[in-house]
Amino acid sequence: MKARTTRLAIIFVLAVSCALLAVSPPQSESRLPLRSRVELFKGSNEWDAVTVSRDLDPLKTALVLCDMWDRHWCSGAEERVGVLARKMEPVIQLARKRGILIIHSPSETMPYYSQTAARINMLKIAALQPPEPLPITDPPLPIDDSDGGCDVANNKLPPNTRVWSRENPAISIANEDLISDNGREIYSALRSHGVDTLLFAGVHTNMCILNRTFGIRQMTRWGVHCVLIRDLTDAMYNPVRSPHVSHGRGTELVIEHIEQYWAPTVTSDDLMRVLYGR
Repeated sequence: MKARTTRLAIIFVLAVSCALLAVSPPQSESRLPLRSRVELFKGSNEWDAVTVSRDLDPLKTALVLCDMWDRHWCSGAEERVGVLARKMEPVIQLARKRGILIIHSPSETMPYYSQTAARINMLKIAALQPPEPLPITDPPLPIDDSDGGCDVANNKLPPNTRVWSRENPAISIANEDLISDNGREIYSALRSHGVDTLLFAGVHTNMCILNRTFGIRQMTRWGVHCVLIRDLTDAMYNPVRSPHVSHGRGTELVIEHIEQYWAPTVTSDDLMRVLYGR
């Protein structure tokens, strides 16, 4: 009698479990959790983080690596770029393996790559005329970077000294990748490859990531769906400047600004989880 009761209990649990699965199927592993920010009560200036899941098709996705140079005029920035480059490399390799188009954009170093397959690939793409830019407002940044943003006291080089010559060597470049620091070239590449989602990683969040001709502001205005990988970026911010917070918090404030006004963000862990399919 006891064994029969146990069997009936097991059957009941299995039946309920199957019914629940039928009502609430497991979420697809192809869905990427994108974080944005909304002002729930208009005019309150209180912004809440919200996460929305969207399907990610690797074959319709590109990853831009922005200004990950070999050297930088600010020693603190150069050190952090080295750390980021080593953290990026596994993400880049997996993204490439899954079919995401990798675009290397180390600005002002194109002569170094003039004979490489990745640069030649880009130059072979037919130029396309971008659309009229969308009229998106451009609110001021939440940090003061007017001093160049170096957080190292008595830094040896003056601001904006051009010391870079190539991309950080910790980042791999494959023959099927593309290299460009030109927004119109990159826009043409996205459209010719059928890309509808553009991921951004690199530096610096408040400067090049936003302001380059291939940056989030310009690509968003051209109607490209941009996503920032928020743990693979760094800002140029000196804590002695307003709002007088740590360098890390300054970077977070810029990321929040991007989420409010320009593009959602994602973590590299969530991206890799989707690419791994688990």
